[in-house]
Amino acid sequence: MSAGSSASGEDSLIARYFKPLARDPGAFGLTDDSAVLKADGEDIVVNTDAIVEGVHFLPDDPPDTVARKALRVNLSDLAAKGATPAGFVLTLALRAHDEAWLTEFAHGLGEDIATFGCALLGGDTVSTPGPLMVSVTAFGRVPEGRMVRRQGAAVGDRVVVSGTIGDAALGLGALKGGAVATALADDSKARDALVTRYRVPQPRNALALAVRDFATASMDVSDGLAGDLAKLCGVSGVSAVIDAPAIPFSAPAKVLLNSGVVDLEALIAGGDDYEILCTIPGNHMPAFAQAAQQTGVPVAVIGTIVAGASSPRFVDRAGRDIVLKRLSYSHF
Repeated sequence: MSAGSSASGEDSLIARYFKPLARDPGAFGLTDDSAVLKADGEDIVVNTDAIVEGVHFLPDDPPDTVARKALRVNLSDLAAKGATPAGFVLTLALRAHDEAWLTEFAHGLGEDIATFGCALLGGDTVSTPGPLMVSVTAFGRVPEGRMVRRQGAAVGDRVVVSGTIGDAALGLGALKGGAVATALADDSKARDALVTRYRVPQPRNALALAVRDFATASMDVSDGLAGDLAKLCGVSGVSAVIDAPAIPFSAPAKVLLNSGVVDLEALIAGGDDYEILCTIPGNHMPAFAQAAQQTGVPVAVIGTIVAGASSPRFVDRAGRDIVLKRLSYSHF
């Protein structure tokens, strides 16, 4: 993404909508094909995620929410690694130069750049005959050797999640119609709250330092709590027992669950939560909980890491196994 002196359509688009957002000195005002990100003796954490129209957002979603989601899903990954946002590059595949759409997109992106302190460093814009696509590669900083990996969960660690689980899946259900939409037809406040969780994730960057200081393993929940926990346990060579009643759900989710509109599987196997899933040694839980409380981000202990190679078990109040037919959202 460079806005040079040529008069190409791409350069004009970049200069108008994105050059004003690229204020970091290392971005060179988007006049070059590359940027500079100084390491300052720290490790640079890199992650990338793309969102595609019709898969990760709906064609009629507001453009500013598309921009926010594209950046925030990457910020969520950085938070789970214990990293502080440093900058990002953006690739935007567009069907057409839609001025109104781009103006709203750039406005939302600019607000989030300021909110999260994550600088636009460059990228690329291309045309496509297919669905619109936004790809972000984000960079974060951690002290050398301090990034928290998925691998590292140990027997006896507590399994912890932030926020609430399942809201985004319900928000998507509300937008697409069906049982969830029908159940929420007379509760616009609950519907709007769930739709917002789907369209505009809340990355838990405020928790990054606490994760870095206390977690043995960590990842964000993007494809569903059950499936992502299985990934964390698999790479760590352990299993887990999860107390299903301890999983945090929002008030609207509890109503839909208790009324039978959705089941537990729909909430813990749905995607787009973008909460932090981590494991904390039992003797560090009080300190972690206190650190989390100071950030204002709620966290909940939902289970324990145990020995074994089997999939994590979810149990009810009586300790009986809950059978899940699917663990997560699948892209393929």
